[in-house]
Amino acid sequence: MAAAGKVCTGFSNLFVAKYSASGGTVAYSEGMKLARGVEVSIEPEVGDSNPFYAENVEAETVPGNFTGGTVTLTVDGLLEEAEQFVFGLPEPESVSYGESKTVDVYSYGDAAEPPYVGIGFLARYMSGGVVTWAPIVLTKARFQTPSTSAATQEEQIDWQTQELTADLMRDDSDDRVWKKVAADVTSEEDGIAVLKKILNITEE
Repeated sequence: MAAAGKVCTGFSNLFVAKYSASGGTVAYSEGMKLARGVEVSIEPEVGDSNPFYAENVEAETVPGNFTGGTVTLTVDGLLEEAEQFVFGLPEPESVSYGESKTVDVYSYGDAAEPPYVGIGFLARYMSGGVVTWAPIVLTKARFQTPSTSAATQEEQIDWQTQELTADLMRDDSDDRVWKKVAADVTSEEDGIAVLKKILNITEE
């Protein structure tokens, strides 16, 4: 007898790509690996259901529709390129210091314009001892300004992560999609290939 369900055992391969739409057609570009994934939590907002009553009971109902939501991504930490991309930071200023040394300085301010993006990742599952990967894409999102926290090291290293939050929306396709879930695949490599296909990523 087949297993009754599947249990989630992992989260990995977090990608983002710039979102655009024209005439009901959604497109993605400039995709990249965002960071190493630690945890993901999707919190959709759904409108109230609309029941119809007859014979003194609820006879029919229309479920509430997705109206928005947030996704919280816990990652190891963003590299400079990914941080500049998802938060729409302007080109960095080159600051000189010391003896002929320079460093790029990124500015958060009114010039920052976070783009709409698609977010993709893999959820790993196990069912009856068989491991599979499910490619999941959030079709249209925009990252919020991130918080910053750090703690001093004590006797041992306290591994510190970064938490990112993005607002979720329906895309501009005719069906107003907000999430896509591909059928489970049997290898992580295949899952990555599916994500890259949906998000139009030709290079990592």
